[in-house]
Amino acid sequence: MNEERYLMDVGMNDLPFPMKVVSKVHPDGQSTVANISIVARIMRDFEARWIDEFITIVHEHRERIGTATLATNIDDYVERLRASVVSIHFDYPFFVEKRTPISNQKCLVRYLCRYTAKASSITGKKTILFKIAVPGITTYPVKDAEDLRSLFGQLSLFNIEVEPTNEIYPEDIVDIVDHNALVPVYSFLTEEEQKFVIKKIHSIDKSSVIVLDDIKKDLAANKGVDWYSVNCNNYGMLHTYSTVIGTEKSPWVPFSGIESEL
Repeated sequence: MNEERYLMDVGMNDLPFPMKVVSKVHPDGQSTVANISIVARIMRDFEARWIDEFITIVHEHRERIGTATLATNIDDYVERLRASVVSIHFDYPFFVEKRTPISNQKCLVRYLCRYTAKASSITGKKTILFKIAVPGITTYPVKDAEDLRSLFGQLSLFNIEVEPTNEIYPEDIVDIVDHNALVPVYSFLTEEEQKFVIKKIHSIDKSSVIVLDDIKKDLAANKGVDWYSVNCNNYGMLHTYSTVIGTEKSPWVPFSGIESEL
């Protein structure tokens, strides 16, 4: 009988599971269905039972998944799976209620989010990351600089990932993008509001490069964010591919004039 024991990586992908996630406007959390993926480095003799233990832990920690809870809950996964390293992803849709710009009517907009929790029993290090994709309208780069009537818009999808020092709310990241974009994205607009948005798109020049830099400035000024990255996919109506630009917090990337306090 082979008694050899060694470490192996085991995992599962896209387990659909109902849970609540942190929300700024819903203190008890917003109900959603998350697709959960996990990779754990465990001993061979625990191979057959690890999946049952994982499902049990998920049931115990299904309420208000967020920065603070994951920072604590990840310890349970490491200890009870007897793992040296654990990495878990929670992918889920999140809905934000917005008001339309003129009629002030309510509309729900869906955003795709991901929480990632990583932990090591060897180093004791834990990492919590939050990612959200937020669409907005920006100015298409091909235009006549002397003729504002040549301006037209494109859909830009801003993929923002942060490593927060405390609880981070999806609504706050959405607000940052909506505030800086040429036009936010709504799920409903009246005919009057459509005309208002179209006029704004054809009268103001604000490229995705400018919007991305403004988003970066807001994230750099947020003392609750240790690290961030912003990637933008632009979908112009004149081509079938998307263009990509991006930046992240790094010693090699300027902080747009944001200086740390001494």
